[in-house]
Amino acid sequence: MDGERGRRLRPFLLGGLVGSVAGLAAAGRMKVRARPRERETPAGLAAFEQAPCYEELVERERRGERR
Repeated sequence: MDGERGRRLRPFLLGGLVGSVAGLAAAGRMKVRARPRERETPAGLAAFEQAPCYEELVERERRGERR
């Protein structure tokens, strides 16, 4: 029984060691990556709010016009 346990335990420990080294390497690579630059243009709905067609629509709504 002891010999069989040793045969099972060795690959388990070796796999754990390889997995932890891979995890540490991945974590180290994540630190090195440069941060993405700040956006120069607005994101999401703010981009639409500055579009000429949207501004025209808002102006029409202020004047009470319908299409």
